[in-house]
Amino acid sequence: MAVATKTTTKARYIEAVGRRKTAIARVRLFENQKGMTVNGLLLADYFKTTTQKTNANGAFTLMGLEADYGGTAKVLGGGLNAQSEALRHAVSRALIKINIEWRKKLKRAGYLKRDPRAVERKKYGLKKARKSPQWSKR
Repeated sequence: MAVATKTTTKARYIEAVGRRKTAIARVRLFENQKGMTVNGLLLADYFKTTTQKTNANGAFTLMGLEADYGGTAKVLGGGLNAQSEALRHAVSRALIKINIEWRKKLKRAGYLKRDPRAVERKKYGLKKARKSPQWSKR
C-alpha cells in the first residue's frame, strides 16, 4: 500500500511593520508577484485618491520594483492618508531586509523615518489642545 506524501511549497515572504500617527501597517512581500492587496482589496480600490496611491507605492516606484515584488498588507487605525504612509514605511523596511544596499536611496527619500507627529492632547479648562475659551470682560 503506497502512502501519498504531501508536498506543499509555501511561498517565502519578507514581513515588516510600518507606522504613522495611529496607523499601523503589517506587510508581507512576495517575490515574483504583481500588485498589492490591502485588507483584502486591491491597493487601487482601497485607497481613493491618487496621492494616497502614490504614497503607498512610493517605495516600489522609487526603486523601480513594481513588477518584481507584490504582497499583502493589513492596515488598521488612523485615516486613509496615514494608512498609506504607514504602508510605504512598512514596504521600505521590508525592501531593506531583501537588499541592504537599497537603504541609502530609501533613507534619502525619507521613507525610513517613522513620522512621529501626532495630535496633541486636549487640556482641561481649554476647548482644544491650546485654544482657550472666549474671554469676556463682564
